[in-house]
This record gives sequence, structure tokens and C-alpha cells, in this order.
Amino acid sequence: MQAVLFLIDTAFSLYLMVVILRLWLQLVRADFYNPFSQFVVKATNPLVLPLRRAIPSIGSLDTATLLLAYGIMLAKLVVLQLLQSGQVQWVPSLIFSVIFLLKEIFTLLFWILVIRALLSWFSQGRSPVEYVMHQLTEPVLRPVRRILPPMGGLDLSVLVVLVGLQFLNILFSSWFPGL
Repeated sequence: MQAVLFLIDTAFSLYLMVVILRLWLQLVRADFYNPFSQFVVKATNPLVLPLRRAIPSIGSLDTATLLLAYGIMLAKLVVLQLLQSGQVQWVPSLIFSVIFLLKEIFTLLFWILVIRALLSWFSQGRSPVEYVMHQLTEPVLRPVRRILPPMGGLDLSVLVVLVGLQFLNILFSSWFPGL
């Protein structure tokens, strides 16, 4: 049973990451024609486009994609509860979906920063994926760079943000034991 729960959790989490990436790409106005962006858009269009017909955007925030991310997290919690105990606790699921979605966003940001750092060592700016990673993370790193400029050719802003994200992860875990 644990193997089935793992597969279901992984499938929901991977698709949720793609949906969060779509929302994030729109918020930072990343290059739409980049192959990575095209993958994200094509993978999420079947669910986002019908929702957009019913749910309008609020300014630059694509509320249909945001609600889809929330719905995927809620569906994940419901399916896992049904498989584990055979019943669903709706009120806690509705609340914890928001908390788990925030945690998933922070986790995705953490891994994109790690991937960006690793790609910067090897590809030296020639990869379209690295270009999108740069566009995604630059709004987060730029304020840190204003406070902490590069020292001796080293950009420590990624390290500072990674430590901050780990701090938030530990803080969430202490506020909500069992996350």
C-alpha cells in the first residue's frame, strides 16, 4: 500500500509543480516562446483553458491557474485520506491545502534555485532552461543582491535565499507539526 501512496503522491506533486510553474512564469513575464515555457503551457492547457472561461484573472494574477493549483492540492489530500483511512475530513483538508500549497511553492523555489546554481557552473548561459530559471529567480534574488553585493566574484544571494527558504520550512514545521 505504501508504494501506491508514494506513486499517487508523486503524480499529484509533479503536476502541481508544473501548474505552479505556469503561474510563476506568468507573474515574472518569462519568455513564452522558450521550449521550457512551451512545455509548461502545453502540459497545463487542458485544465487551465476551460477554467479561464469561467474564472476571470485579477490584474496580472491568473486566478484560474491559482485555483487549479489549490484544487490539485485538495484532490491530493482527499485521495490520500480515502486510501489511508477510507474517510475524508473536509474542513481540515480545505485549510491544510492552502498550507501545503505554500510549502510546495517554497519547495519548488528551493529546487529551482539549486538547479539554476548547478546550471550556471556547467552551461554558462547557453541553455534555454537556464534562461527561464534566471527569469524565474531573478525577482527573488535582486533584492538580496542590493543588500549583499557580489564578493570576490561570488554571488551569495542564492545561498542567502536558500537559507531563508530553509528557515521558513523549519518555521512552518514548528507551527504545523506533521507537515
